[in-house]
Amino acid sequence: MTTAFDDVQRIEVEPGIRLAVSTSGTLDRPTIVLSNSLATSYGMWDEVVDLLARHARLVRYDTRGHGRSDAPPTGYTIERLGQDVLAILDALEISDAVICGLSLGGITAMWLGIHAPDRVGGLVLANTAANFPPETMWRDRAVTARTSGVGSFVQPSLERWVTPGYRDTHETRVAELAAMIMATSPEGYAGCCEVLANTNLLPDLSRIQCRVRVIAGKQDPSTPPARAEEITEAVAQSDLVTLDAAHISAVEAPESFAAAVSAFLAA
Repeated sequence: MTTAFDDVQRIEVEPGIRLAVSTSGTLDRPTIVLSNSLATSYGMWDEVVDLLARHARLVRYDTRGHGRSDAPPTGYTIERLGQDVLAILDALEISDAVICGLSLGGITAMWLGIHAPDRVGGLVLANTAANFPPETMWRDRAVTARTSGVGSFVQPSLERWVTPGYRDTHETRVAELAAMIMATSPEGYAGCCEVLANTNLLPDLSRIQCRVRVIAGKQDPSTPPARAEEITEAVAQSDLVTLDAAHISAVEAPESFAAAVSAFLAA
């Protein structure tokens, strides 16, 4: 029987650390885990979730240090972010899922494809890359977050995340994105910046054996289409869809994003 549902809970992923997890969609459809970008919450997926609800069981979560998840002072590594997803799947008794991650969420998804292939039914890698040089930029951002908070990142982030045309015509949603940044724990922001500084999965991409759909944004200054092409060149069963959007394409082009994901599921 097909059952629509919507539930939010906090799941313990290691002793004393709980992450906020939202489940919605359709129970008897494939499961998609949606992994958010740096400085957002799972609310970044709102438009896409509405469009995908009849196609999938949707599991959204706030990455540690973000949204309503706990923000421990230490323990931010790509391995830990990947293990958090596995702990969520275990708690929900889900054997395997398609992992759809954007930016930081995308490199988390790649780690899972490399290190937990038995739990991954496919990957959707959006507006992301297998590494994020220069390392010094991320370390500098981590220092700024810890000493001065995240306020100085709001306007530069919005300018990278969505195009000027979107900002001019979607003021309410842009304000919500700004609020997500401001609500991010400085320690969580800094810890995830250090993940991006320390992680290079390029040498391991060829180990990904599942089907992969890569989504790029034509106007993405953070992870331009050339970075997406690096992934498709390295992963055997991959293809590339390019959307007319900047970095947070799931917000700016939700219909096209959802169509790319639902076609991937159907195939």
